Order: sequence, then C-alpha cells, then structure tokens
Amino acid sequence: MLSDAQRRRQAMIGLGLAAAITAAFVALHVWSVFFLPLEGAGWWLALPIVAVQTWLSVGLFIVAHDAMHGSLAPGRPATNLFWGRLTLLLYAGFWLDRLSPKHFDHHRHVGTERDPDFSVDHPTRFWPWYYAFMRRYFGLREYLVLNALVLAYVLVLKAPLGNLLLFWALPSILSSIQLFYFGTYLPHRHEDAPFADQHNARSNDFPVWLSLLTCFHFGYHREHHLSPGTPWWQLPRRRRELALPA
Repeated sequence: MLSDAQRRRQAMIGLGLAAAITAAFVALHVWSVFFLPLEGAGWWLALPIVAVQTWLSVGLFIVAHDAMHGSLAPGRPATNLFWGRLTLLLYAGFWLDRLSPKHFDHHRHVGTERDPDFSVDHPTRFWPWYYAFMRRYFGLREYLVLNALVLAYVLVLKAPLGNLLLFWALPSILSSIQLFYFGTYLPHRHEDAPFADQHNARSNDFPVWLSLLTCFHFGYHREHHLSPGTPWWQLPRRRRELALPA
C-alpha cells in the first residue's frame, strides 16, 4: 500500500515522463510528416527519425498500459483515463475502453486459451502468433479509424503521402512488432524449461539501458505480472527487490 506522499511522487514522475514522451512524439511527427522534404538531407534523416519515432510509439503504448493499471497516477482514475485514451489514440487510433478489458483478461488467464495475447496454436512461433495477436486487437473499427485519419491527413491537412507512410505508418507497424516481440512473445513463449509460477511469464536479463531501449522495461515481464501496479520506470528497481531469475 502506497502512502499519500508515495502516490504523489509516483504520479508526478509518471505524468512528467508521459508528457515528455507524448510531446516528443507529437513534435517529431508533425515536423517529419508535414515539413521534412524527402529529398537531399531528408533521406539521410529518414532512418534515425523512423527509429526514434518507433521507440516513442512504444513509449506511448507503455504509458497507456500504466494508465490501464492505474499506476500512471495512483488514486486518480480520471487522470489515468485521460492519458490512456490520449496515448492510445496517438499510437494507432486505438480506444482504451475497448483494449483495457482484453488486457485484464490477459492477466487473469495468462498463457491459456482465454488469454487474448496468447496463441495456443503457435506458442513457439513468432509470425503466426503475431498475426493472431493483431487480428484480435486490430479489427474493423481500428481499420476504419486509421483510414479516416489517413484521408484527413492527405485531403484536408495536405500531408505528403510518402511522408505519412514513412514517418507514421512505418513506425506504427515496427513498434507493434517491437512491443509484441519483447513484451509478449519472449516473456510468454513456451520453452523447454517450465515457467516459474502461474503467471506463465519470464523476464529478459538485459541491462537497464537496453531494457529501456527495447521496450521501456516491459521485458522485465514476470516482475510486471507479480506487481502490476508498478509503473514502467520502476520495474528495474522492482526486479532488484524481487531478485528473480530471468
């Protein structure tokens, strides 16, 4: 149980990081989509921009994930709801209220046929599992929303289609693969060694800097299942406190 002071501190840090990630994503998105010419120096900048925007997209999803668990701003449900909705909409036009119940089903039924994040048919195969995962989360509504956004960008806001595909669509796709690989597939795939407990989750053994770069520490996944109220930026400390094997 957190004290009032601990709640305030966690909310202050969490909201500050959420604002920084969101502001960086929006600023880079607007500049690269609307103002960066894809000629000359623009092409030299394309690769680092895509890489950074992919990472920031992962960050948006992780902020929304903390908001689902109420760990972004403990004791402030309206604040969590606002930031969760905002970051998921920016990420890929997703709606928090639709995604959140599925995520809690994942926690309740992790690694079983009732787990929407798991593939009982392909528990060791990346691409078939990823395809099944995306089919569950990217439905007709998401397809229509994204198409409406693309049309608005191109027809109303006059965004160059090449820039839109390169600096928005591509980072969104790459970030979904990154999130799935480090935050779902590696932690929950079946291996020769059994899982340590009923959470059916493993953690990577990356150093903190690499854990941050790969998935905002979401690869410390068993720690997350053992302590879902721990925000992403505190997972390295929780890992040290629990002293769990990978």
